[in-house]
Amino acid sequence: MDSAELLDLLGNANRRRILRLLSRKPCYVTEISEYLGVSPKAVIDHLRKLEAANLVESRVDEQRRKYFYISRGFRLEVSVSPYDFGTKSAYPASAGLDLTTCRHLSIDMDPGDASDLGELTSDLEQLKRLRDELSLAQRWVQGRLTDVMEDIAERIEGGDARLTVEILLVLADRTADLPEVSRRVDAPPPVVEDVLAVLSREGLVEQTDAGWTLSD
Repeated sequence: MDSAELLDLLGNANRRRILRLLSRKPCYVTEISEYLGVSPKAVIDHLRKLEAANLVESRVDEQRRKYFYISRGFRLEVSVSPYDFGTKSAYPASAGLDLTTCRHLSIDMDPGDASDLGELTSDLEQLKRLRDELSLAQRWVQGRLTDVMEDIAERIEGGDARLTVEILLVLADRTADLPEVSRRVDAPPPVVEDVLAVLSREGLVEQTDAGWTLSD
């Protein structure tokens, strides 16, 4: 399920309340129904949709009663600015992720196995602090990104400055051909092609065998 579908799914307040409850403990349908104050039938419908999205799973206990629990964690981000709107979902990476590949990030934390509860508590404290610091850094980056996009838009003479910035954002992400750029900025290919031609003359982008890319 892509990010936009997840956003639609979580747009329902009762489904968000179900996930909040299940984040605390696994629950039966009757428990969820009492918590929400809605009928079991409505709860089952919500759970069916959450199961289809692989957000919750179910098991049967010794009394053959089905209970539900959250199956995995994920992070859903929504970005809204004068130049961009998008959603992005991220699921937990494996413990073996090589953070040295992130050239703008340096984390001084030993990922080794903790041998006792005290070490686990220490890891919890460090990870909580790291999450808070990364959240602060992300807010700073978003602010600087908006400032840079504003600056670029002000320097572009003529044409649709916002569309131009959107196209540059797409190419900053990765090399893309005309149809892909057109799809991602939601603009007709001829319009996008005209903007790319202007940016090419300015030396900001170039066309390669793989598609359009930012110039070095």
